[in-house]
Amino acid sequence: MKQIFRIFQYIKGYKREVILNILFNLLYVFASLFSFVIVIPFVSVLFGIIKAPEICPEFAFNKDVIIDYFSWNLNQLSLEYGIYSCLSVLSAIYIFFAFLSALFRYLGMYFLAPIRNGVISDLRNDIYHKITILPLSFFSNKRKGDLLSRMTSDLSDIEISVISSLQMLVKDPLMVIVFLIALIIASPKLVIFILIILPLVAILIKRIGASLNRNSEKGQKQIGILLSTVEETLGGIRIINAYNAEKIISKKFEGQNNIYTKLMTKILRRKELSSPLTEIFSILALVVIVLFGGMMVLKGEIHPSILIGFVLLFARIVAPMQSLTTAYYNLKKAEAAAQRIYEILDANEKIIEKPDAINKISFNSKIEYKNVYFSYVEEQGKEIMVLDNINLEIEKGQTIAIVGKSGAGKSTLIDLLPRFQDSLKGEIIIDQISVKDFNINSLRNEIGVVTQESILFNDTIFGNIAFGINASIKEVEDAAKAANAHEFIKNLPKGYYTNIGDRGLSLSGGERQRICIARAILKNPTILLLDEATSALDTESERLVQESLEKLMKGRTTLVIAHRLSTILKSDKIIVMENGKIAEQGTHHSLLSQNGIYSKLVELQTL
Repeated sequence: MKQIFRIFQYIKGYKREVILNILFNLLYVFASLFSFVIVIPFVSVLFGIIKAPEICPEFAFNKDVIIDYFSWNLNQLSLEYGIYSCLSVLSAIYIFFAFLSALFRYLGMYFLAPIRNGVISDLRNDIYHKITILPLSFFSNKRKGDLLSRMTSDLSDIEISVISSLQMLVKDPLMVIVFLIALIIASPKLVIFILIILPLVAILIKRIGASLNRNSEKGQKQIGILLSTVEETLGGIRIINAYNAEKIISKKFEGQNNIYTKLMTKILRRKELSSPLTEIFSILALVVIVLFGGMMVLKGEIHPSILIGFVLLFARIVAPMQSLTTAYYNLKKAEAAAQRIYEILDANEKIIEKPDAINKISFNSKIEYKNVYFSYVEEQGKEIMVLDNINLEIEKGQTIAIVGKSGAGKSTLIDLLPRFQDSLKGEIIIDQISVKDFNINSLRNEIGVVTQESILFNDTIFGNIAFGINASIKEVEDAAKAANAHEFIKNLPKGYYTNIGDRGLSLSGGERQRICIARAILKNPTILLLDEATSALDTESERLVQESLEKLMKGRTTLVIAHRLSTILKSDKIIVMENGKIAEQGTHHSLLSQNGIYSKLVELQTL
């Protein structure tokens, strides 16, 4: 239950609402208790179970005095106005306290609402913020569907199971405690019989709760698999249709869905055991109370009215006890969801910024990679070496082309510069200062990125070009003109204020990429990282994008991952990577003369 208690720590931000919730729940409990207690002397006198005293006793906080006091007053009221008048007065008092009880309960729920929604909102914000600052290596072994499941299904489970249990965890324990105190005052001996039965209930509930937690964890993982399958299907629907694989993918989904359904059925069946178990043991306890209480009345150990009151109060305490067991089952079910959420919140944030990080970056000389190593660990625990002892110098203003087979480590090499990931050994230095000494935001402000996949957001074209930058419409237009994008943008229905939809799929590949380039031009970085920015384009689109890139690269230090010979030829230096190492480096002609890996790559392109 450790992770559940951590979630409860979010409640600290709602102290006022918590205090008011507890206050009104306490008032509700006492109003409920009084409405039951007031019945006891009336029933006793009305049915002649005990006789009212001849003289009205002086009121005191003693159970016998209180019974005698109310008995005498009710008897006097009955003699003076009749039984029906007495019943009417009692009914009015009971209705009044029932109204107060309902009002206080509503007010308790009223002040619980902002706590319930606020805690989930705070959790959701924290998870989203954590996702945005985690290194890319965290996501290499995670499926997007599983991460979405944690932000949706797992949070929903916590809201339903944990936060909705807050009222039970405040109101019901208060009611059990207050009513139990009243029972102890009424007859400590009868309470002992209840306490003998309660441990049996606790043992059974604990055993079922442990089973519930195990199955809940499996259920949360399975819904993550389901969401991953849906996400993959939406992303690859064209291929699914092209290969007539609808039945295959549907069968796969149905199989996963059946596993999830069976798990949830098992969870619900165990969860529903809570109320019947509590009810059976409560009835057993009630029978024991009536049997032993009746014997005590016959022996003259307690008044009959005390036994009546005890039975009434115990019957009233059964419901909150059932609610407490339900709340316990809810918490056990949510424990697996909480654990999955804290896997993200507790994830090791490897990109750590120094307290005295340098805010001002002045790039005047060169970038150096010195003995840089990088690896990541797969879910199975196997370590994969990605970069192995990289040494590289990049002079300011140079364009460096990085070539090599897929998986050679090209993307990781450039990802280390803006600290999307951090090297395990070695250093990356800008003008004799390690990138780890810079403020991360300041470092990334100096770097522009254009990737192979055109990453756009469900926003207007203006919003996508000015993403993260406070820019005017003229500045955005100038950037779009430099990226050869202005002409097609102005022909759109709303021009720069046209919403381009999810991932910008309403535009062509070339148009999307030119918007990305316009975004990089507007940022005006000193260092530019291009990750195969033209590889997915047709010839005409590539020409327009290449023109845009040349304008963007002018006067900037550029690292470009490229497969196409047209991009490589214009580079100042070419880095050839193989198996995480720099296998060759030099100019186009010098590398061709070596007749090595590079010359073979060029030969493949020219065939």
